[in-house]
Amino acid sequence: MNKKHRFTKYFATFANVRKIIETAKFMSDRKLKFAIFGNDYKKQEIILYVERILSYLMKRGAEAQVEPVDLGNPDYVISMGGDGTLLKAAGRVGGREIPIIGVNMGRLGFLADVLPREIEETLDKVFAGDYVIEDHTPIQVESDCEPVQGNPVALNDIAVLKRDSASMISIRTYVNGDFLVNYQADGLIVATPTGSTAYNLSNGGPIIAPQSGSLCITPVAPHSLNIRPVVLNDTSVITLDVESRSHNFLVAIDGRSEKMAEGTHLTIRKAPYKIKIVRLCNRRYFSTLREKLMWGADTRQK
Repeated sequence: MNKKHRFTKYFATFANVRKIIETAKFMSDRKLKFAIFGNDYKKQEIILYVERILSYLMKRGAEAQVEPVDLGNPDYVISMGGDGTLLKAAGRVGGREIPIIGVNMGRLGFLADVLPREIEETLDKVFAGDYVIEDHTPIQVESDCEPVQGNPVALNDIAVLKRDSASMISIRTYVNGDFLVNYQADGLIVATPTGSTAYNLSNGGPIIAPQSGSLCITPVAPHSLNIRPVVLNDTSVITLDVESRSHNFLVAIDGRSEKMAEGTHLTIRKAPYKIKIVRLCNRRYFSTLREKLMWGADTRQK
C-alpha cells in the first residue's frame, strides 16, 4: 500500500470514529421520551408511583406522557400493573418495537418483574444503558370469514375455546398444510415461549425457554388419553377448522375473547415483528421460574 492510500485509509477511519462520537453525543443530549400505561388509576398506590416516576423523569430532563391517546414514538413504554397490563401495553406498541419496562403492581409479575421499590434504580440503569433487551415473538390470527375484532396479535397465546357450558368442540388442525389431528376437547391453545408459563402451563403444556424459536399446541381437557402437547418451529403456519354443537365458539387473544361462527377457518402464524422487553442485567429466566413459579421447589431440600 503506498503512502497516499495509507493516509486515505487513516482519514476514512478517523471520520468514522468521529461520526460515532457525534452520534453518541447527540443521543446523550437528546431528551428521552416515555409513555406510561397503568392498570387502575383509582388505586392510590398506582397514582403515587406514577407521580414518583414523573418527578424522576422531570429531574433527568426527560419527557413523559401518561396514557397518551396517540402513542407516538416514545423511546420507552412503562407498564404499571401486572402481566396483564404489560400484555395490553404490548398491544398498544404493536410493530413499533418500543422497549417496554414492566413495573409489577400485581401479584405474580413474571413479565413485569420490576418491583415498585426498584423504579428509580431501574430507570438509572436505563439512562446509563445498563440493561438488556429481550426479543419476544408474538403470534397473530386471521379468519377467512368475519375479521377478528380488535388487535389480532398475542404475546402469550391464542386459544380456541367452547362457549360457557356448551359441549366440547371439534378442532381439525393442520400444520403447514399437513393434517395433524382432530382434537375433541374443550379447547386448544397455541402458545409462544412467552406464554408457555401462562394458560399453556396450567393445562399441562411444557415450559419453553425464551428465544427458542418454538410454538406449542396444547389441548384443553381433551377427550382422549392419547393427546399430548406438540412443540413446533415458530415458522409453522397452523390452521384450524372448528365444529361446535352450539354452532359458535370463542377465540381468546391474550385473554380477550370474541365469538366466532362455526365453520370459520382460522390461521395462526408468528407476527412480522418482535415485542421488546427491558431486563436488568442481573435478572435470569430460570431464577425467575424458581422464584415466581416455585419451579423445582422441594420441601425436603434445605
